[in-house]
Amino acid sequence: MALVGGAAEILMKFKILLSLILWINTFALSQAYEHPGQYRYPFIRPASSFTEPPSAAESRGASKTYDYIIIGGGTAGCPLAATLSQNFSVLLLERGGTPFANGNVSFLQNFHISLADTSQTSASQVFISTDGVINSRARILGGGTCINAGFYTRASASYIKRVGWDAKLVNESYPWVERQIVHRPELVPWQRAFRDSLIEVGISPFNGFTYDHLYGTKIGGTIFDRFGRRHTAAELLASANPDNLHVLVHATVQKIVFDKTSKRPRAVGVIFKDENGKQNKAFLSKRPRSEIIVSSGALGSPQLLLLSGIGPKADLEKLNISVVLDNEFVGKGMADNPLNTIYIPTNRNIKQSLIQVVGITKLGVYIEASSGFGQSMDSIHWNNGIVSAEIGQLSTIPPKQRSHEAIQEYIKRKRNIPHETFMGGFILEKIAWPLSAGQLSLLNTNVDDNPSVTFNYFNHPYDLARCVDGIRIIEKILKSKHFINYTKCDKETIEKILNMSVHANVNLIPKHTNDTKSLEQFCKDTVITIWHYHGGCHVGKVVSPDHKVFGVERLRVIDGSTFASSPGTNPQATVMMMGRYMGVKILRERLGKAAGV
Repeated sequence: MALVGGAAEILMKFKILLSLILWINTFALSQAYEHPGQYRYPFIRPASSFTEPPSAAESRGASKTYDYIIIGGGTAGCPLAATLSQNFSVLLLERGGTPFANGNVSFLQNFHISLADTSQTSASQVFISTDGVINSRARILGGGTCINAGFYTRASASYIKRVGWDAKLVNESYPWVERQIVHRPELVPWQRAFRDSLIEVGISPFNGFTYDHLYGTKIGGTIFDRFGRRHTAAELLASANPDNLHVLVHATVQKIVFDKTSKRPRAVGVIFKDENGKQNKAFLSKRPRSEIIVSSGALGSPQLLLLSGIGPKADLEKLNISVVLDNEFVGKGMADNPLNTIYIPTNRNIKQSLIQVVGITKLGVYIEASSGFGQSMDSIHWNNGIVSAEIGQLSTIPPKQRSHEAIQEYIKRKRNIPHETFMGGFILEKIAWPLSAGQLSLLNTNVDDNPSVTFNYFNHPYDLARCVDGIRIIEKILKSKHFINYTKCDKETIEKILNMSVHANVNLIPKHTNDTKSLEQFCKDTVITIWHYHGGCHVGKVVSPDHKVFGVERLRVIDGSTFASSPGTNPQATVMMMGRYMGVKILRERLGKAAGV
C-alpha cells in the first residue's frame, strides 16, 4: 500500500511539473511578442496599438470600421466574436488583459489567490453590494471563466423552453463549446465521499457523468484539465477567422456613441481608453445590420447603458448624463443566488478540489463541495474570499468597531490558531432562481468605479425557507457514513461546526455567533456569493427576445444581464453557449442559408 501511495504521489508531482513546464513555455513565448497570447492569437493586441479614423465624418468611408463592435471579451463575448468573425469584421474590446501567461488564472491551486488579488491588474475586481456581501467581477479576456470554480453543466430543458430559445440550435451550440475547452474531472476522495453521501441522504438517482441538468446526484464537466490547468472562454477565439477579428485588451469602453438625427437613436460607435489612458473612437461600418453588442456582464452591461444615456431619465440627469432613451428598467431586477457554506475541519491534509459533483434537489436547492483550500503555512496572511476558512476579521467584528487596529489584532490572534483547524473543506448550498431582487445604479460617471448594487438577499421568505432546507440536507450529509470519518458528528458537533462556519464566511453583516438554534438567522448571517448574479437588462424590459435594445437602432445586449434567473446549477456553460447561439442566429438572419456555421 505504501508503494502504491508513493507511486500516486510521484505521478501527481509529475503532472504538476509538466503543467508548470507548459506554463513556463507559454510565458517565455509570450515575452517574445508584443502582448501575451499574441503568438497563438495574432489578432490580440494592446489597445494602444489602435489607430482611429481622423473624424466621425471621415469614418463613413474609412477602412477601420467594423460590422460588429463587441464590448466585453468575457464568457459570452468571446464565443460571440469567434462566431461572427466567420463572415464579418469584428472588433472585440476587453478592459482587462489576457489570461494566457497568468499563473493565478491558469492553475487550479491558485484559484483563491486570483480572487484575493485586489490590485489594479487583477483578473477580478472586488465590489461590495449594499447588502454587505463581498463579491467579484471579472476583468480579463475570458471573463468569469478565468476566475470561477470551473464547473460546467447545462441548463435544464425547461429553462431553454421558458426563455424561448431554439432547442435544436441550443443542442448544437453547447457541443461547440465542449469540444474545445471542457473536460471530465478526476474525482478526488473528498468529492467521492460527497457524491456517495448525497445519494445516501436521498438525492437520487445517481446520474453518473453528464452535462445535463437532471434531478439527483451527478458528476459534471470542468474547464480544468487533468493537470489542473484552466481552459477559458478566451480559447474559443481559436475558432475565429483571424482575418476578420481584431481584439484589443486593456480597452475600457466609456460610452456608446449615438446618432440622434433620426427618429430613433442609432448606435454608430464607441469611445474607449487604452492602457495609457488615451481616448480612442471606433465606428461601425455603414453596411446594413451592423451592430454594437454589449457583453460586459451583469454589472458592466447595465452600467454602460446608463453611462451612454439609456436608463431612468431622472437618475441620468442627476449625473449630467445626456439622455438618449428614458427606460426605467435599466439596472432593475438584479438578483444573486444566495450561497451558504458549512466548513468541515479534518485532522489531515486533503487534496484540493473545486466543484465536481452536484446534488440537484426538488426543493430548489443545489448542493456542491470544495476541498483543500483552507489555511496553509503560506496562506495564513491572505484574504481568500469564500474559500478561506481562517478569514473572520471583518465578519466577527461589529460594524462600528471595524477599525484598522481591530482587524490587525484579529489577524495577529489567528496566527496562533493550530494549523490543523483549517485542514478540510466546504459543503455549499445555493438557492436556485431566487425571488428576492434589487437594483443597480451609478454612483458617478467613471466607468472604472463599481456601480451601487443591491441584491436584497433573503428578502423573499421563500428564499429563506429554501436555505433552511439546504442547511438541513448538509446536516444529514455530515452524519452520513461516508463523511463520518471527517466529522464524528453528533448534535453538539453540528452546532459547533455551524458556529465555526459563521466565523469562516466573509461578509460585512453583523453576526450572531452563539445562535445556531435558528437556521434562518444562520442563513442571513452567513450569506455569501457564488458569483452567479444576473439581471439589469431583462428581456421584455430592456431588450427584445432577440436581445435588441428597445427604442434604439443597432444595439444589442448578449450576456447574463438579460437573464431573469441563472441557468443550471452553474451558469458558465449556458453563457458561453449563448454567445455561440446568438452569433449563429445573427449570421443566419443576415446570410440565410449561406451562413456557413
